[in-house]
Amino acid sequence: MLKKGSEIVIGLAGNPNTGKSTVFNCLTGLKQHTGNWSGKTVTNAKGNFVLEDMHCVVYDLPGIYSLFSDSAEECCAKEFICSAKTDVMLIVLDATSLERNLTLVLHILELTERVILCVNLMDEAKKKGIIVDDKKLEKELGIPVICTSARSGKGIEELKKMIVSAVNNKVSFSPNKTVFSHEIEEICNDFIKQTEHIIPEGIDRRYFAMEVLEGDEWFLNMICGKLDDIQMAEVLAREEYAEHFLEQSGYTREKLKEERTITFLERGQCIAKEVVTEKTEQAKKRERFLDNLFLSKKTGIPVMIALLGIVFWITIAGANIPSNLLMELFCDMGEKLGIFLKWCAVPDWFYGIVKDGIFLTVSWVVAVMLPPMAIFFPLFTLLEDFGLLPRIAFHMDGLFQKAHAHGKQALTMCMGFGCNSAGVTACRIIDSPRERLIAIITNNFVPCNGRLPQPLSGKIT
Repeated sequence: MLKKGSEIVIGLAGNPNTGKSTVFNCLTGLKQHTGNWSGKTVTNAKGNFVLEDMHCVVYDLPGIYSLFSDSAEECCAKEFICSAKTDVMLIVLDATSLERNLTLVLHILELTERVILCVNLMDEAKKKGIIVDDKKLEKELGIPVICTSARSGKGIEELKKMIVSAVNNKVSFSPNKTVFSHEIEEICNDFIKQTEHIIPEGIDRRYFAMEVLEGDEWFLNMICGKLDDIQMAEVLAREEYAEHFLEQSGYTREKLKEERTITFLERGQCIAKEVVTEKTEQAKKRERFLDNLFLSKKTGIPVMIALLGIVFWITIAGANIPSNLLMELFCDMGEKLGIFLKWCAVPDWFYGIVKDGIFLTVSWVVAVMLPPMAIFFPLFTLLEDFGLLPRIAFHMDGLFQKAHAHGKQALTMCMGFGCNSAGVTACRIIDSPRERLIAIITNNFVPCNGRLPQPLSGKIT
């Protein structure tokens, strides 16, 4: 049991658009933006709060769908879970898409047993006629489950109490881990027996065996820092032996990874069917209509272009009014500043630096760039909250592939119209280093609002 004044570490994981950042803010009280700008949480956000005299540190991990790929977000999350000594892993799920979210949960349970599930967006699920049986979900997974609606704060206090109970060992964690085929389980157990004495502290034995059997390069590089040369050589030798075992059973590393992925997906589907009462027929029809509208080849792209066009028009036309007001304000302030400097009898060179240099530059940047950014980014975030940006990337991927780029670059280029710095930073969401570099270089040619011709904003009213 932890003493008062102790520090506890909490990892916060989940799929994108599950309200993870909102839960983070509710726990820590931080006024962090809760929309999902592209790549906003690629790096870990850190927050602190006090819970019953215990100092809690929360790490908001990147929004990810699984731990199978080598994307920057997933590597960041895997590294934290494998290397950091967390007291509790808190996984946020979307109650309206439980089946899709459970894949990540099942994978994280392979790494650590101390997991609390936060089934968020219960208010949205209720609107769509979806009922989640949290008690049955708790029984299926063998870990604590708390239902919340983070935007209204409902369930957050219960979540905090569960965290306290977990760190004080008043809650038992007995996760029902995913069972794979008999051949895979046999090979895995055999590998564990032979390498148990060199498995680094803090890494689950079963997860260690599975990752080494798959030959995961990221995982092997990560454990290199935890093992000496002799131990690493033994791991690699055992890996070759296990690979031979796999081949004898009719498996390859690719087939092993594929079967693990399919098993996680199938188990997630089975659990979702058991614990979720399906939405009403009316809600299903509405969802099918929206999917057909936004994902269809005939209507999807025109609708996306129209939506982005509306966003750009509102940004350019709407920014004219505050820009003109700010320019008038700064012009008036500039005249008064000039009169004041002349009254002070400052040298001409000082007058030029302060009024014509610093003041005019800052006032122009604020008057011209601030209003469009203040309008564009909230609208862009609104599209993200409605789930439209992933669909834009989906539709644009084929076109961008012809230029050897990635469909996600469509999102970073859109952000570039608001601010190129944000657009270039958002390129981190692209998995491939080559495609990421292409996006970073070409994103600089997108005319942000600071470089758009002044007559353009003057003509559109």
